[in-house]
Amino acid sequence: MLSELVLSEEGNMGRAFEYVIVGGGVAAGYAALEFARRGVSHAQLCIISEEPVAPYERPTLSKNFLLPESPARLPSFHTCVGANEELLTPQWYEEHGIELVLGTRVESADVGQKSLLTAAGETIQYEILIIATGAQAIKLEEFGVNESKAENVCYLRDLADANRLVDVMQSCTGGNAVVIGGGYLAMECAASLVTNKINVTMVFPEAHCMPRLFTPKIATYYEDYYESRGVKFIRGTILSSFEFDSNGKVTAVNLRDGSRIPADMVVVGIGIRPNTSLFKGQLAMEKGGIKVNGKFQTSNDSVYAVGDVAVFPVHLCGRIHRLEHVDSARKSAKHAVAAILEPDKTGEFEYLPLFYSKAFVFSWRFYGDNAGEAVHFGDYSGTTFGAYWINNGQLVGSFLEGGTEEEFEAIANATQLKPAVDDPTNAGMQGLNFALTISKKMRPQTPRMEAGTSSLVLETPVYAWHATAGVVLAASISAFAYWYGRRRRRW
Repeated sequence: MLSELVLSEEGNMGRAFEYVIVGGGVAAGYAALEFARRGVSHAQLCIISEEPVAPYERPTLSKNFLLPESPARLPSFHTCVGANEELLTPQWYEEHGIELVLGTRVESADVGQKSLLTAAGETIQYEILIIATGAQAIKLEEFGVNESKAENVCYLRDLADANRLVDVMQSCTGGNAVVIGGGYLAMECAASLVTNKINVTMVFPEAHCMPRLFTPKIATYYEDYYESRGVKFIRGTILSSFEFDSNGKVTAVNLRDGSRIPADMVVVGIGIRPNTSLFKGQLAMEKGGIKVNGKFQTSNDSVYAVGDVAVFPVHLCGRIHRLEHVDSARKSAKHAVAAILEPDKTGEFEYLPLFYSKAFVFSWRFYGDNAGEAVHFGDYSGTTFGAYWINNGQLVGSFLEGGTEEEFEAIANATQLKPAVDDPTNAGMQGLNFALTISKKMRPQTPRMEAGTSSLVLETPVYAWHATAGVVLAASISAFAYWYGRRRRRW
């Protein structure tokens, strides 16, 4: 069915498409590319997005977009450059006959009638729907903190947020920033603020940063380096209130433990919540997201869900998961399109969870599941170290900092194989050799590392601005050498 004008039951004029993607983030862009590669006809596919721009690589917003010199700007980071694929500019969508309905909010969905109603009053009907609505930032108001929409309190989820954050940063050089949160986004934003010559204090209730993934030993290593770059950590407490000046700007942050921190700006990174409200009561939900099968099909045969909203079976872990990471968004979108267009040739999604990041001079990857006992290995006073997670006598997760491509591939292969581990202590003593030996014995297909978009300083090298990022990286290496020298003398 090609696009056609239709008249809804309410008498509203609208359009109809064979395939509709609601949501315009990373998953939507990768789904569009997969549709095009598999020969979708002109006017068969429509993408509806609240954002006014075509899908882009969202991780760039907390990294190269915030660089003080030669920052990333669209169109350089539209999808799908994060995986070294085509750059899908608005012109690309036009050339492939894919309808972009931008700056448009979907007000309601009726999966029984296969229709969507936009805020503009247009009805869009579909035969197959892909939900790629992503997630929204959790706001402080949900915890009873009044921010009065202060102009120097920033969140970071979309392009508008990023532009606002840049404006606030540029007005605060040499000033004080308070980062609320200790997860992925908070750590990346803190590093970017330091790069912009802003003093940073991080506040979070946990005992250490990245508590959902890092062990205390791993977290301590990174926190030590952040502190060497001037970042202060206040752990074990939370924000209780702000102080404002006569113009409504935040001037200080008050914490529950009684501390008061002067602030010229505040960045909030306390988590995200999947955008599922359109489909509550219509589709099966679980773990805060939309429950799907191994082909990303929901409880309604005509509806699929991918990316941050999808709760799908992860066979390696033996349970269903909702994963908040760009690698999952990209790959789930591709698999869903394959399952839609070639259902008989597409099996269940076999996914090895992958998380990764590059901050300052560091580069780490985590594969699998961090369940069970963590066994550390390597030189935690040096630059290469890691950990294995052993659960029920099997290797289920692996973390490595500072590895070579061969070493990263080895820990991925070993984790995917889930070998029996009779003596976790011995596995830790063997370190990387444990994974290398297993990997050489039997090589599964390693999930491909999508290049670039997790890098804090350097993104995909095809970007025209990578040279400037290299200068930033060189400066960070010098700083690390000084810090590391002092660290070695101290120990």
